Amino acid sequence: MSQPAQAFNLSLVHLKRLSRVPDGERPPLLFLLHGVGSNEQDLFALAPQFDPRFVVLSVRAPLVWGPDSFAWFTVRFQDDQPFINAQELDASRTRLTNFIGEAILAYNAHPARCYLFGFSQGAILGLTLALSVPRLLAGVVACSGRIPPEVLPWSSPPTEIRGLPVLLQHGREDKKLPIDWAHRARSTLDELGVVLTYREYEVGHTLTSEMLADSNAWLASRLDEPAWYRH
Repeated sequence: MSQPAQAFNLSLVHLKRLSRVPDGERPPLLFLLHGVGSNEQDLFALAPQFDPRFVVLSVRAPLVWGPDSFAWFTVRFQDDQPFINAQELDASRTRLTNFIGEAILAYNAHPARCYLFGFSQGAILGLTLALSVPRLLAGVVACSGRIPPEVLPWSSPPTEIRGLPVLLQHGREDKKLPIDWAHRARSTLDELGVVLTYREYEVGHTLTSEMLADSNAWLASRLDEPAWYRH
């Protein structure tokens, strides 16, 4: 089982499951990004189900909402439309970007093998990083999220995004973020030339065993292929 190269004080609270790659091999990293009002314990319960080659890091969002309740940004709904605090999302984008760099060093991980798995607000943050720092990532799984229009000005040039693997999952019965948001995200990602896998499910705003199985298979297949972008 791989161990961190040395002790680091990382800038975001997280839980970890170490990798089972052979000693001396640099493992891939999988960052789990929870939804609004949740915490790092939530998605970490799924850690044993992910490919054992991953170092799995379940990350706590920086904004405190209440006891054991955190968020990546503030959102309000008006006329059933979500409006985000773009400044908070930008700050979380920067903090997660820095944390990924820290984690690569702390866990002696492969710099071209950093993956994000996000649900709801975590999926929004994951897609935000996919657009703004694509070459930091090896792939993104976005479950029940969207691409807010506020993040589009932060996008890298399409030539830097083209080829990034993305798995987009969404429930057709989602009442919190209706399926139209997934359709819009799919169109945006297609236009940018990502290698997109798109899947819909007969569920609401949730993460099901079927979605998780599809995510696991998709992530494992990425590890068996050459990295899309060589650092």
